Amino acid sequence: MNDLILHPRGEGDTTALVPEAGPVAGPVAVDTFGGRIHVEWDPRAAVTPLGQLPFFTEFLPASGWFDPWVASCPLRLTSPNAPSRRDVLGTAVLSILAGHQRYAHLSALRGDSINPPLLGMSQVVSEDSVRRNFGKLDETEGVQWLQEHLG
Repeated sequence: MNDLILHPRGEGDTTALVPEAGPVAGPVAVDTFGGRIHVEWDPRAAVTPLGQLPFFTEFLPASGWFDPWVASCPLRLTSPNAPSRRDVLGTAVLSILAGHQRYAHLSALRGDSINPPLLGMSQVVSEDSVRRNFGKLDETEGVQWLQEHLG
């Protein structure tokens, strides 16, 4: 029983696997809602919470889940100045993917002009806009909407 390994050891020091010059791989083509982009990375650069987002945004159109989720949302925006439903929901998705746990953290995304187009968004909306619009959702309709897309 002493030979049983419940959790294998990690790979140890992997710095020798990273070449000293340039990125690990060449550009990787990724198809997103905003069109095809080419992703490059530097293994010595700082890690960011949204660094893998382009790959997730490639999965969303391929899966066919995001557009129906947005289209069937019971959020009704009637003002000509209201943000699009996609911008409200996309802002919430970006925030969740960035690890945010509070509406106030949405402000950290406001200056992002790179990631919103990957989700087919025109802009990141304010924390107040997301909070206010989610507050307009009828609870029963909102739960039904989410349940339809979970199963």
